Amino acid sequence: MTTNPFLHEVLLQLGPLAITTPVVTTWALMLVLVLGAAWLRNRLSVRAPGRVQSMAEAAFELVQTEMRSTMNTDPAPFLPLIATLFVFILTANLSGLIPGVVPPTAALETDLALALSVFAAVLGWGIGRRGLWGYLRSYAQPSLLLLPLNLIEALTRIVSMSVRLFGNMMSGVVISAVVLGLAGLLVPVPFMALELLSGLIQAYIFTVLAMVFIAAAASEPSQPE
Repeated sequence: MTTNPFLHEVLLQLGPLAITTPVVTTWALMLVLVLGAAWLRNRLSVRAPGRVQSMAEAAFELVQTEMRSTMNTDPAPFLPLIATLFVFILTANLSGLIPGVVPPTAALETDLALALSVFAAVLGWGIGRRGLWGYLRSYAQPSLLLLPLNLIEALTRIVSMSVRLFGNMMSGVVISAVVLGLAGLLVPVPFMALELLSGLIQAYIFTVLAMVFIAAAASEPSQPE
């Protein structure tokens, strides 16, 4: 009997909490990323950087450049969160290339958790930069009449970010299952390359949206003339 990849099997029940396959896959990916980061850190060298370190530094500079052009501010305060989001989402998306693994980003609960983390970052930086009253007052700009609409917009960002990532990744899983069912192990390599590109694009889009929302909240309020 084969297991349906679209059904999230409950592996362990901890009271009201159900530990499903996406949760376990997420834990495994986080463990791999932590071990990989520790391995890379122990091999950092100023005098003789290796090939992996050079690639990591090039990726680091690329992320900083993208953040400067998107956020129009110093990327340093936001770099840990943004880089972590991109690396995790990209790794999660590409985990679907491993036979038998369904990417955790194809589960709505994972994408919702990622979107909520961005929402929490928006609140944190917005309140930190403007103060609680100043940030709350920004929802009534430019008119108090727009307060309900601005609040709804802030909440719909969570839905749009999570559903966008979920829809694209879930569609990729469905297509992969159909192709595998028709072609078996003779899946053409270009199809896997397309899935690789799709995973990269979805990680990029989610991260760019996070940068835009955080930058808007953390920007200094304009002074009245």
